[in-house]
This record gives sequence, structure tokens and C-alpha cells, in this order.
Amino acid sequence: MPELTRFSLVKPGLDTPFHIDFDWWQSNDRNWHVYLRSLLCAEHQKLFADMADEQQIDWIDPRTAEVRPMDGIQHILMAHCTRQPGFIDEHTALVEAIFRIFLANSNTPMSANDLAAELQRPAAIILKTIAGPRVYRGLRPCVE
Repeated sequence: MPELTRFSLVKPGLDTPFHIDFDWWQSNDRNWHVYLRSLLCAEHQKLFADMADEQQIDWIDPRTAEVRPMDGIQHILMAHCTRQPGFIDEHTALVEAIFRIFLANSNTPMSANDLAAELQRPAAIILKTIAGPRVYRGLRPCVE
């Protein structure tokens, strides 16, 4: 039986931290892994062309030092490919840019105000987009 996650009924504000909820994303989007592969840089698309979709590595959380399994593609994307020029530019759509910022920052929680500073876009628009009833690419408020 899937684990239920409790969410606050309080509406998120400009300072509410958000992140990519990979568990939600993986259970609600059959193509999540295909999408992550499409974000790999050209070098890693070639290197990992034959890699199994579900290959896991041990990852150490830099904030908590907790060791936990992580998808290998997700790791190389966050550790290398997000650092390449052009990963995010001024023409990147808002939801895509937000998603990519979380990847580039190792999915460190950020508020709409934090994202606005990074993207040079209004925080209110960012909040309205990611705090609405529709969940885009697993972008959700952090659950404490």
C-alpha cells in the first residue's frame, strides 16, 4: 500500500520552501526517467545510453550526512549536467526553469522569493504557478 503523506491545509506563501518531490513525481509520471535523460548533457547522454533506468547509487545528503539511494541518472544530472552553460537561460519556460534550478541546487528547498531572485521574475507569479492545484514535475511545498 502506498505511504500517505500529510500536507498542511495552510496555503503556501512567498517564503514557503518548495522542492522537487521525487517520490510524488515518480509515482505520478510514467515518463519521469525519460525526461531526466533528456536533460543530460551530450557527453552523459552518450555515456549512459545503455544504463538501466532504475540503477541506484548511494548518495550522501550534504545537509544531514544521511546516506540514501538515489537514481544514477538523477545524480549525474544534478552533479554535472546542470553546471553546463545554457542549462537555464532567459528563454526557458517558468516551470522548466524552476525545475532546473532545483536540480542545479541539489534540490535544496527554496521559496518563491528565492526563486524570483534567481530567475529575475516576480515571486507572486512563481508562487501562483507552483502552489496551485496542479502539481508540475513534482514541485511541491516541503513537508516537515
